Amino acid sequence: MLRETLSVVRDLPRLHDIATVLIRYGWGDMVRILGLSHILERAGRLLHWQVASDTGHLDLPVRIRLALTELGPTFVKLGQVLATRVDMFPPSWIAEFEQLHSRVPAVPFADIQPVLEQALGAPLAEVFESFEQEAFAAASIAQVHRAVLKDGSRVVVKVRRPGIVPKIEADLRILGHFARLIELEMPDARRYHPLDIVFQLRRSLMRELDLVKEARNIDKFAHNFAADPTVRIPRVYWDYCSESVNVQEELIGVPANRLAEAGAAGLDLALLAERGGNAVLKMILLDGYFHADPHPGNVVFMPDNVVGMIDFGMVGRLTDRRREQLVDFLKALVFKDEEGLVNVLGLWAGDVDIDEERLGYDVSELMFGYDNLSLKDIQIGPLLSEVTALMRENNLSLPPDLTLMFKALITLEGLGRQLDPDFHMVDRLEPFLQAMVERRYTPEALLGRARHGLRELTEIVTGLPRDLAHLFRKARRGHFRVDLDLKRLDHFGVQLNQAANRLTMGILTASLVIGSSIIMTVPDAPSSLSFLGQLGFFLAFANSVWILYSIWRSGKD
Repeated sequence: MLRETLSVVRDLPRLHDIATVLIRYGWGDMVRILGLSHILERAGRLLHWQVASDTGHLDLPVRIRLALTELGPTFVKLGQVLATRVDMFPPSWIAEFEQLHSRVPAVPFADIQPVLEQALGAPLAEVFESFEQEAFAAASIAQVHRAVLKDGSRVVVKVRRPGIVPKIEADLRILGHFARLIELEMPDARRYHPLDIVFQLRRSLMRELDLVKEARNIDKFAHNFAADPTVRIPRVYWDYCSESVNVQEELIGVPANRLAEAGAAGLDLALLAERGGNAVLKMILLDGYFHADPHPGNVVFMPDNVVGMIDFGMVGRLTDRRREQLVDFLKALVFKDEEGLVNVLGLWAGDVDIDEERLGYDVSELMFGYDNLSLKDIQIGPLLSEVTALMRENNLSLPPDLTLMFKALITLEGLGRQLDPDFHMVDRLEPFLQAMVERRYTPEALLGRARHGLRELTEIVTGLPRDLAHLFRKARRGHFRVDLDLKRLDHFGVQLNQAANRLTMGILTASLVIGSSIIMTVPDAPSSLSFLGQLGFFLAFANSVWILYSIWRSGKD
């Protein structure tokens, strides 16, 4: 409790900024629900509850995007994480979240140079033959400069902005408090797992803040594509990398968002679409380690129709079990297997209660819409969007690793169709699915699963006597305990205590009224007794005012 109190006091200025922005964009009710108004008012920080006149007419998703943009890098990143949650938000909201970019003016070189030289352990002139002082790309967490090493290698230098870490840590603490309050005060929001979203955001931001982790990601992808000449991953110069600086090879080519230049350079756009699609599907289905943001700005088209990929700050991982589920899911979609799709969606939903009859009906309706289409006419992006909408309507949510993967596939197909209108992700999927199915049923894979299952069964059987003995020993000593996690029980206790206090004051007030009335009706009573009666009436009136104010205040809370 003391630690949380000190944390709140430390973050009061930032809390005030957040509350002010939320109110300005019409989120005053959220500020009240989260208790920010009480915290700030008690700290002497007044809030102005007026909504800005130039934002009141805007749609809600637009106002949320504007508020997140104004709140800075942590909240921009939160919006980018929410943009992957196509299972939670309708397309109009996702479209607004996708517009969130953390592009900001670059930090002046005079402020960046000390950070660079401290991380490199030497003056820039000793490490680089030349260094462009003007950043060619800048985001809220880091900015990128072009440079040339002493050996003539052209590189890009990614450097973290000074002072960004304490600000992000404060925002993450505040968002953690928000998530806990939302789960307590908004029961309908619990199925979206706000604490899990904040955890995902924290993990993503911590990865991006540590530029060494991005360098390790690059090396991992470079290893996975070492035998593929059609895909290029930048080389990392580890001698110059640290938590705040990342030096990597500059890929020379045409950015994928400049299609006219790519065509003018004589590149085969259809072949590039095919190779890019194969690369991302290999990452997802075969490697289980994929670039989570393959948008055109992170793809470079190089000579000989080589696909280069950059910016590996956001990556996704899929376990072997999840990839098997994914194969079953994609097989069910491609081959229109209703029962198979229902089974996989049920697995992904976890412990949530499912109306299986309604889910089965919705899946049947979805499949019916594709009944007369041939395989080559199915677009995987719209199909995945319909599946996530189906899950949203059935109050189901996707695991975070799958939301990243869905987003990557949808982004990839969009880029592929920009390059080649005849690009079909399903055509690319079939050989990978076939390879995954064949890999699943090889003798080695079957033997491995059998060994794993036998090992787990052996551990359960051999550990059962020990577990039972431990359980009975605790019961015999009176230490047997059952923990119940009842949400909002502490809040209920506070409300019960307040109700008991009001009831006590009400009984006391009634007693004062009755006693004073009896005293005042005594004939020929002395003046001191009459005074006591009047004092009793006054105290009863004061108690009544307190009770009414308390009830009114609880309604405002």
